[in-house]
Amino acid sequence: MDVTHKTPVAILISGRGTNMMALVKAVQSGQLDADIRLVLSNKADAPGLQFAKQMNIPTKVLSHRDFPDRESFDKALVEAVEASGAQVVVLAGFMRVLTSTFLSKFPNRVLNIHPALLPSFPGMHAQRQAIEYGVKIAGCTVHIVDEGTDTGPILAQAALEVLKDDDENSLSARILELENRLYPSALQTFIAANAAKRLATGKE
Repeated sequence: MDVTHKTPVAILISGRGTNMMALVKAVQSGQLDADIRLVLSNKADAPGLQFAKQMNIPTKVLSHRDFPDRESFDKALVEAVEASGAQVVVLAGFMRVLTSTFLSKFPNRVLNIHPALLPSFPGMHAQRQAIEYGVKIAGCTVHIVDEGTDTGPILAQAALEVLKDDDENSLSARILELENRLYPSALQTFIAANAAKRLATGKE
């Protein structure tokens, strides 16, 4: 598909950016109709930034420590994303809670992936929560971001069996592999559904 027909996307990361890498590779292989306009991190040393630069994707660093509060940081995030022309925002290991200052600018257009089968085990250390609870099935969830903690509408889920010898680290590693497969397909479904909706309402 020609880039002019692809949905412009901004990806927010804080670390390695493995899910960001999976999305970029899905675009390159033609499986994802996205034009990745920006990879932004709140940490200058995030390893994922180097990968984005190697892929010739524009990058930006906005440290939350440079702002007095969450709202002013989120306002700067909005300005950066809007300047890129992105219409959809994808969180890929972005370790900041977004406020209404940001979310109101991109209503129902901010996606996140969480390493648990929501609504079970929201928040931090979901894999540890799953191990401690003793579940037999774990997985990951792609959802729309709202102002709650992992409470937005669910778009897609994928599951795997928790092995007898799994600990937090091994379960996390296996769920991450699942995330890398689920996120591109879930984003593609989201993009296709929104394109169809725009076409149906004459806004395409």
